[in-house]
Amino acid sequence: MKVKNKDESVKLLIEKLNKKGKEKHPFLKAIAKGLNRPRRERYEVNLIRLERYADPKDMVIVPGHVLGSGEIKKALTIAALKFSKSAREKIEKAGGRCMDIEELIEKVPSGKRIKIMG
Repeated sequence: MKVKNKDESVKLLIEKLNKKGKEKHPFLKAIAKGLNRPRRERYEVNLIRLERYADPKDMVIVPGHVLGSGEIKKALTIAALKFSKSAREKIEKAGGRCMDIEELIEKVPSGKRIKIMG
């Protein structure tokens, strides 16, 4: 997959995910593909969508941005490229955790109990 014009840190993350995805875990390639979208087509997920579809037992990866529209009552572990300030505050207030995608991949390399939302 050709990496499109991106921020240098995002390019490195996409290349790392592609490499690991070829070796062991194909779900990492799906995350890399989601990150490699053009800026106008990037994933933006609001908290109301996470509240509706995410299970507290699962960890959620958003290959894009998490926005603060809506309320969240579940304690979710969410990994994303970026979080808005209000989204981060609401997630942490509900007892959840915000982390980088790379951090979650290091924590759970097998991909079990991970849900990709975009």
